[in-house]
Amino acid sequence: MDNSLKNEIESLRQALDAEFEEFISTTAHNLRESLRAVASYSQLLAEAHADPYLSRIQDGVADMQSLLSAVVDYWAAGTLEKHLNRTDMEAVLRQALLHVPDAGAIVTHDPLPAVMGDFEALAKVLGQLIGNAIKFRGSRPPNVHISCKREEALWAFSVQDNGLGIDPAFRGRLFVAFKRLHGKEYPGHGLGLALCKKAVEWHGGRIWMESTPGEGSTFYFTLAPAD
Repeated sequence: MDNSLKNEIESLRQALDAEFEEFISTTAHNLRESLRAVASYSQLLAEAHADPYLSRIQDGVADMQSLLSAVVDYWAAGTLEKHLNRTDMEAVLRQALLHVPDAGAIVTHDPLPAVMGDFEALAKVLGQLIGNAIKFRGSRPPNVHISCKREEALWAFSVQDNGLGIDPAFRGRLFVAFKRLHGKEYPGHGLGLALCKKAVEWHGGRIWMESTPGEGSTFYFTLAPAD
């Protein structure tokens, strides 16, 4: 394939990506506006009438809003412009913890290095892994530890917890979108780990898991060093 044809194909791909990005952005905006309207009017009705069905409508709207945000985040995880910068993972962790419920959890970490990455995307990865560790807790208070070690040309990060653990039979579907491993007693849409996989692979790394049911899980992912 000659260079002119390659350039033409790349230009077409970029144009299609831009068009689809605009479509997703506009659709998400319109859906959010519609959901806000339903939420507002159902709230007004709930204040005027003690009807249990109205609370179900409000719960449904909240669930749809959460799902919409999760879908947009999942789509965006692999569509960012690939301009990786020197990113301090200590700062990434601090950002991630701002959006993770405390729930009595103990979160510790070793010194973390700088990598080549996207700050916001990596904060979502760490936030998701830490949040899952807290959500899927066992009978003990959640204890999460983040560490890393150098493996040849990459940094290998780990997020270890003392939670429920994951049955090895489920490992094949662990990072698949919308494949939930737990029942409705745990909130979520089955997109969190799929987002982590997409974001890590967009960075040129990989993600995997080791777990013992009843004892906890450790999620690993690799990133390129900044030096």
